[in-house]
Amino acid sequence: MEEKRTYKTRKLRTEPTEEHLWEVVLIYQKVKFKTYSGLPFSYEVRKGRNGQYTKELWIDRREKSKSLAWSSVRLAFHNIREMGAVVDRPKSLGDIRGVTYIYGMFYRFGLIDVPDDVKEKMKS
Repeated sequence: MEEKRTYKTRKLRTEPTEEHLWEVVLIYQKVKFKTYSGLPFSYEVRKGRNGQYTKELWIDRREKSKSLAWSSVRLAFHNIREMGAVVDRPKSLGDIRGVTYIYGMFYRFGLIDVPDDVKEKMKS
């Protein structure tokens, strides 16, 4: 599975399309991430009645789940100015609901880099 994740994330970084982002989002379900402040979380994309994935990520943070709309992830993705560039803080990706989770995901996916002091907090 790790090999597949590596392949998909490399493909996303070389060809940054929404389709490739969606593939990476799906393959990283239930993987542990950390927010900007170091809080752990994971997410899951559930399937609807038709058996297709919904365009909603369910963030698992302690005992409560929060939903994160795919449109928010897409918006942040389009706000990345340069692939792999350092992004100081989550709000730099936009005033988007759930951006602290998106920031952690994008860092893990290699779409953005973060300042060194933040890297320490975000280590898995």
